[in-house]
Amino acid sequence: MTIFEPGTARLTQPHSDRHIANIPQISIIIPVLNEAPTLPPTLKKLQGIKGIEVIVVDGGSQDETVTIAQSFSVQVITTAAGKARQMNAGAAIATGDTILFLHGDTQLPDAFNHWIEQILRQPEIIAGAFELEIAAPMLPLRWVEFGVKMRSHYCQLPYGDQALFMKTQTFRDIGGFPDLPIMEDFALVRQLQKRGKIAIAPVPVITSARRWEKLGILQTTLINQIVIIGYLLRIPSPTLSQWYRARKRKNL
Repeated sequence: MTIFEPGTARLTQPHSDRHIANIPQISIIIPVLNEAPTLPPTLKKLQGIKGIEVIVVDGGSQDETVTIAQSFSVQVITTAAGKARQMNAGAAIATGDTILFLHGDTQLPDAFNHWIEQILRQPEIIAGAFELEIAAPMLPLRWVEFGVKMRSHYCQLPYGDQALFMKTQTFRDIGGFPDLPIMEDFALVRQLQKRGKIAIAPVPVITSARRWEKLGILQTTLINQIVIIGYLLRIPSPTLSQWYRARKRKNL
C-alpha cells in the first residue's frame, strides 16, 4: 500500500506513450473512509473488466476498509482524509485516458465503459455521469431520483454520487478538485460547464440509501439544499462543512 503524506499528493501529466501494452483506458478512483460494509459489492462489480484500473484511496479508515480493498485486484493508497484530497491523490497516479470518480457505496451499471466511450467521443461533450438509483424501496426516494434526473439533464449539474467521468487531460487542465471540505463535486462540475456540455448516460449507478435512512428523506434533502444555497451565497466552505456535519451528528 502506497502512503501519501498530507499535502504531498499532486496532479501529474498523463503517460506520454499510449502504445505501451496494458495501459488502461479508464481509471476508476474510489475515495473511502470506513466503508467496510459497502465497499465489497462496489469492487466486486469491477472485477474482471478489461481496460480499467481501480485505485482505492483511503482517508484513514478505522475499520476493515483497507484490508477489504487489498483483497481485490485494485491498487490501494492512503492520504489525508477529505474527498477532494483523496480523489486528487488517486488522479495523480492514474494512467487511463479517461478518469471516473466513484463513491465507495455506489455500484456502476453493466457496460458502463461502453456508455463512457460513446459519450466522450462526442466533440461537444466535456464530461458525463450516470442516472441515480437509490437502493431502497421507499416511494419518496423515487421522487428524489426524479429530482436528480431533472437537475442532471436540464441543469447539466450531476453530483459526485452519479460517478462523474471525463478525459484525464480535461481533469488535469482544470486543476482537479478544489481543496474544499465540502461541495468539491459541485465546484468541479461548474468549472466543467464552462468548457462544454455534460451528458448523462441513460443507465443508473446504484447507491446506498443509508444517508436518507439515517436522517430521513425530507431532512436529508433540506440539509443538502441549504448547503448548496450557502455555497452559492459564498459562505466559507469550512463553515458549511461544520454546519453540515453537526446536523448529521445531531440526527444520528
